[in-house]
Amino acid sequence: MNLKYIVTSNNYKNINQILKQELNISARLQQKLIKSHHVYLNSVIVDTRSSVSLNDVISVDLNFEEESKNIISTSMALDIIYEDDCFLVLNKPAGIAVHPSILHYTDSLANGVKYYFDKIGLKRKIRPINRLDLNTSGIIIFAKNEYVQECLIKQMENNTFEKYYIAFVSGFFKSDIGTVCLPIARKKNSIIERCIDKSGQTAITNYKILSKYDNFSVVECHLQTGRTHQIRVHMSAIGHPLLGDTLYGTSSSLINRQALHSYKISFIHPITKQILTLSCDLPDDMKLILT
Repeated sequence: MNLKYIVTSNNYKNINQILKQELNISARLQQKLIKSHHVYLNSVIVDTRSSVSLNDVISVDLNFEEESKNIISTSMALDIIYEDDCFLVLNKPAGIAVHPSILHYTDSLANGVKYYFDKIGLKRKIRPINRLDLNTSGIIIFAKNEYVQECLIKQMENNTFEKYYIAFVSGFFKSDIGTVCLPIARKKNSIIERCIDKSGQTAITNYKILSKYDNFSVVECHLQTGRTHQIRVHMSAIGHPLLGDTLYGTSSSLINRQALHSYKISFIHPITKQILTLSCDLPDDMKLILT
């Protein structure tokens, strides 16, 4: 994957300014690119202090090899939604952790992505962009290089990376659309549970009722922030805990996990600059509830 910029004005003194202002490359990544000889001026390797002139061509090769050597390669079936030179987008099943841990050292999604990258000859670090709880299903995006990772994280920070979920929640709402704006903090004496706390981080969830059943509602949740357990905490706080969410509600005879699925994301592609919208179907355990 390569970036290219043609100098069209005399406003730039050196390559550093172009990498920062036009290509949005961080100082940290610039250092790595220069050290690995991946920045070119008119096809000649240069450093960021090199001066530039009108019509010069600056190119950056982002294909340098990096590997997550501490992640074990594990063969597993991956449900690939989309893939290009920038990222790999997967539909994560419930019950699969995104990151390796003491309890999931070899069976996380990252282990499976490592195996997949090894299989296709791609030496890359494993860079998951968004997070999903162990028992939440749906879309996970892995960046294939640090530049793409930085671009997508910036979009998350400025709310141009849109995340949509389907949740099955207890009871019925007075209004079919609404917004929950309640700050979330870690619950005292717990490393897992979150709670509503006025001293917590700002958390905003927009919701829309899609359909109603005997004793639960199907809700689309659109996150404006990305706090841990945000949808689960917010829905519980307004009296509508997710079906099967034993941490913030009660168990359910309909499903043995929280009924939450990340079904759609929308963001600006770092290279094409076009809006890319990706989605996936509900998993079988949630579909079964609706039949």
